[in-house]
Amino acid sequence: MELDVAQPRLLAVHEGEAITDTPNRELRILCEHDWLHVTWTRHAVGERGAEPHIHLHHVDTFYVLAGDLTLQVGPELDQVRASAGTLAIIPPGIVHGFANDGPGEVRFLNFHAPGCGFADYLRGRKADFDQHPPPPDGGRPASDAIVTPPGGGERFEREHRVNAILGELSEISAFRLEVEPSWPGVGTHEHEDQVDTFFVIEGEAGFVVGDEVGRAGAGMFYVASPGERHGVRNDPGGHAVFLNVHAPDAGFADGIRRQ
Repeated sequence: MELDVAQPRLLAVHEGEAITDTPNRELRILCEHDWLHVTWTRHAVGERGAEPHIHLHHVDTFYVLAGDLTLQVGPELDQVRASAGTLAIIPPGIVHGFANDGPGEVRFLNFHAPGCGFADYLRGRKADFDQHPPPPDGGRPASDAIVTPPGGGERFEREHRVNAILGELSEISAFRLEVEPSWPGVGTHEHEDQVDTFFVIEGEAGFVVGDEVGRAGAGMFYVASPGERHGVRNDPGGHAVFLNVHAPDAGFADGIRRQ
């Protein structure tokens, strides 16, 4: 069943649409919107992901949840070992690939912005997806990629919370939001110009879904499409950490800087 994100949706990763589900690898679609496709992946040690390739028309972003993801980036296929908490944004024209070289299982989120039909490509329904072999000249340099290690980013300490901008391009921006028990949450609002997503890394919170508030713990994903009213409640009022991703950025990162 294809996912409908016309309304805010709150789901655990295992509730996403399964493309692959075996002991060695699992891939599930969490969000499918023209502006943003999101998947969750689990790979056992030794599993290979995508071979080196480029995208011409969209940004490919990885956020490592557990384990170590080995990325190959740039003309020389520089190896980047991305541990849990690392964000890697690969702009168009940069050669990249990935694998799990161990030592343990790896789990990560993958964001394609705009979606460019990525979900249908995974389903085997789209042969002309924006994925191409490395060009003869090697493509853009690896230094054009954005790789933010755990604890990195542009940090803003505000009352009851710390918001770190992990990476920002016009197509997508990603933030690590760490909140204290006194944090009141995010009031109900809407965006007309972006998809807004949250992934709960630690703790619990309540997410507005229509007229209800759904409780979510670590491993839950929340997506609101453009025009849909959404919000976050600090319920039960503890310490929590979220990954917040917007696509496109539409000025959101600058709004964080101005707060």
